[in-house]
Amino acid sequence: MSETPPNTLQYRFDGPEDAPVLILGPSLGTTWHMWDRQVPELSRQWRVFRFDLPGHGGAPAHPAGSVAELADRLLATLDAAGVQRFGYAGCALGGAIGIELALRHPERLASLALVAASPRFGTADEFRQRGVIVRTNGLDPIARTSPERWFTGSFAAAQPAITEWAVQMVRTTDPGCYIAACEALAAFDVRAELGRVGVPTLVLVGSDDQVTGPAEARTLVAGIRDARLAVVPGASHLVPVEQPAAVTDLLTHHFATAWQQPYDTGQTALPSLAAVPVPVPAAPQPVPVAEIAPAAVPADAPAPADRYETGLKIRREVLGDAHVDRALAAADDFSGDFQDFLTRYAWGEIWDRPGLDRRTRSCITLTALVAGGHLRELAFHTRAALRNGLTPDEIKEVLLQAAVYCGVPAANSAFRVAQEVIQEETTPAE
Repeated sequence: MSETPPNTLQYRFDGPEDAPVLILGPSLGTTWHMWDRQVPELSRQWRVFRFDLPGHGGAPAHPAGSVAELADRLLATLDAAGVQRFGYAGCALGGAIGIELALRHPERLASLALVAASPRFGTADEFRQRGVIVRTNGLDPIARTSPERWFTGSFAAAQPAITEWAVQMVRTTDPGCYIAACEALAAFDVRAELGRVGVPTLVLVGSDDQVTGPAEARTLVAGIRDARLAVVPGASHLVPVEQPAAVTDLLTHHFATAWQQPYDTGQTALPSLAAVPVPVPAAPQPVPVAEIAPAAVPADAPAPADRYETGLKIRREVLGDAHVDRALAAADDFSGDFQDFLTRYAWGEIWDRPGLDRRTRSCITLTALVAGGHLRELAFHTRAALRNGLTPDEIKEVLLQAAVYCGVPAANSAFRVAQEVIQEETTPAE
C-alpha cells in the first residue's frame, strides 16, 4: 500500500520483488479488486501492480480530467516506486490509459493488453450527460444500473453477492472524480493514432459486451500493427470478473510470449502473439482467438488546429455533438458562411478566451438569452450549462436574478423552457 500525494495514485504490489512488473488498470467505477481473481496466478511470474482511479476505492479525491493526466499520474507513481519498464493490462478506462501510454511513452511499455476497450468510448454527449445525471442525482442511479452494463443477465442472477459488490463499489465512489472521469472519456478519441501503437497487444472482449463489444475490439485490432483478438464467450463488460479463468490464461500467455525488450538494448522482441498459437484456456467453454489483418498505418496527425477547428471542438464540448451535427448538416449556400463565422468567432475566439471559465460564461449567456427573449437558444444553452458544471439549483438562481433585471414575463417563459430541459437531462434512464 502507499501514501498518495495529489499527483500520484493509490496502489499496491503483489508478487516477488525481483520479478518483472505487470500493471492491472481498473474500469470506471471499479477498484483494483476487480482483478482479485487474476492476481494469484499472475503474481507467480510477475510483480503485479494495481492502482485505484482518483476517488475510487477510498483513494483521495483529486479529480483528473483527461486520460493523459491519469497516465501522467500513473507514471509519477511508478517513478516514485522505482518502476521503469512494465507490462500493462487495462479494462475500459484502464485500457484507455494503456493506449495513452503506448502512444506517448512507448519506451516504458513492454507489452499491452486491452480489455473491454475502445479507441473512442461511445459519444462525448453520452458521457457528458452521465456527468450531469451524477451531479444532479448523485451516483445511486448509476450504481443501481451498473450490473446491467457490466454482467450478463445469467451471471447477475446466479451471483447476487458479486452483483451487490458492484453496486456498492460504484455507490462509494467520489462523485466529483466520477464526473471528471466521464469528461476524460468524453474527450478520448485515438482512432487516427492507433497505427502508432508499437508494442505487442492483446485485445480481449466479452462476446456479450454491450458497452465496448466485439465491434470496438475489432477496430483496435485493425488499427494496431501487432495485435491479436480474443473473444470470451458468455461474458459482458467486466469480463475479468465474469470469466476469471479464461482472462487469466489469456493474459498469462500473452505477457509470457510477447514481452518486447527495451529499445536501447538492440534486441528484438520475443516472439509476438501474432506468430504463436494461443492455447484454449481451461474454461467451461473454449475461448476463440482470431487474428485480424492490421489496417494500413493512417496518415500523420493533422497540423495544429486553426480558429475554426478550435471553435468546433469547444462548440461540440459545450452544446454536444448531436446539436452541432444538426446545425452543420442544415447549413447551405445561404447559411454556411454564418455557421463558419459562428464557429470561428463565438466559439473559437470568445468561448476560448482564458478570462472566464465555462461555468461563468454559461451564467452570462443564460441571462443574455432571457433578456433577448431567445427561448430556442435558451434551451440549447440550458443543456450546455448543465454540461459545463452548473447544477439545476444554480440555473434557478441565474433565472431568478434575470427576473429582477430582465423582467418577470421574460423569466417566466425562461423558467418553463429551462425546467423542461433540466427534467430531460437529469432524469436517469430506466
